[in-house]
Amino acid sequence: MRRSDRTGVYLLLLPSLIPILALSVFPLLRGMYLGFTDARAGRNVEVNFTGFANYQELLKDELFWGSFRIGLLWAFGVTVLQFLLALGLALLLNQPLRFRGLARVLALVPWAMPPVVVGILWRLVYHPDAGLLNEALHRVGAEGLRSNWLGDFATALPAVIIVGVWAGMPQTTVVLLAGLQGVPKELHEAAATDGASAWQRFRNVTLPGIAPVIVAITSLDFIWNFNSFGLVYVLTQGGPGGKTMLPMLFAYEEAFRYGNYGYAAALGNVMVLIIVALLAIYLRRRLREAK
Repeated sequence: MRRSDRTGVYLLLLPSLIPILALSVFPLLRGMYLGFTDARAGRNVEVNFTGFANYQELLKDELFWGSFRIGLLWAFGVTVLQFLLALGLALLLNQPLRFRGLARVLALVPWAMPPVVVGILWRLVYHPDAGLLNEALHRVGAEGLRSNWLGDFATALPAVIIVGVWAGMPQTTVVLLAGLQGVPKELHEAAATDGASAWQRFRNVTLPGIAPVIVAITSLDFIWNFNSFGLVYVLTQGGPGGKTMLPMLFAYEEAFRYGNYGYAAALGNVMVLIIVALLAIYLRRRLREAK
């Protein structure tokens, strides 16, 4: 390509590159830099470069490691339950049922709702006095099972996990349904002709056929769930007693409640590294499968 042509290409790309640089690249680089400073909230606050001091403090911060463990429990629990329930729903929606099209549309409803709206709706469901769940338990005579679901140490995290599964299951269902539709029907027909049962056809035909799809969607679901913020913030804000304090919530609290911008940026940098590592593992596996 001639130099004049390259210049024209760069000029055409410039209008799209400027917003990316201004709104994505610069804030990312600025946040990474703040992680090596003692930046705090306030006007005319002097910012000093502190090197790895924030990261040394982070390694000794039991609250952060506690939130990290909770984040792993949340991400693993939501991802596994999402996959199992979505696989069952995808298998059902793949059958020639009556009103199948309507059922597929209804299955996408949670996906179409913003996380804030989902959180508000489920707060009403879990309300200790007027919530739908406690009211249903009251009507069936199970008074002993009534609880302050989001305010009890024992039930807060499982209750939030259920909401995460409900909100994220549609996207997993759609991907698995697409994978199921890609499995050749001739393989099922041949297996049925050979006398294979429904379970044998599922284990030996369906699962191998959608294995790449399963690896892709579960890997991405785990990354998305580990990076969650909005839904859990609306539901519990990390409570009670930090039982639902995910790593992103912990970084948010440090920045906007306590004003420790430098330390919060360091937390964010660590989370970025973790996400990049997970993405690298996922991409490496995908490239290995593609060979």
